[in-house]
Amino acid sequence: MQIILLDKVVNLGNLGEIVKVKDGYARNFLIPSGRARRATASAKAEFEAKRAELEKAAAAKLAEAQAQGEKLGGTTIKLTQKSGVDGRLFGSVTNHDIAEELAKAGYPVLKSQIRLPNGPLKMVGDSTISVALHTDVVVEVNVSVYGETA
Repeated sequence: MQIILLDKVVNLGNLGEIVKVKDGYARNFLIPSGRARRATASAKAEFEAKRAELEKAAAAKLAEAQAQGEKLGGTTIKLTQKSGVDGRLFGSVTNHDIAEELAKAGYPVLKSQIRLPNGPLKMVGDSTISVALHTDVVVEVNVSVYGETA
């Protein structure tokens, strides 16, 4: 199926590109989430009429993400979890816990924006994680996990 991208999609294309994707990907994900539209003649004409408006909105989103990234970059958050004497946590620190802690610190991010490269944190100590605020803006955040013996 051919679609017009209404937003930048990682590993697919930029705003305004007409790309061919599998039918299910377009019908089940791209079109319902508002990132794409079927590439019909009327849709192409309508897109060209709104192109400047969409590009302006995309640039504003990017600028906002970059501004938030400037503030968030290099931030250290501290979490306390119950742990054993060997430093292993009972449970783990997930992206939900990190998003909650960042929100308390004044940086509202969605848990889906937090990237944990090695999965949930299961040991006491310092870790560096990535926060993807936009497809082009990824910042590093330090997470310090402290143990609390039961």
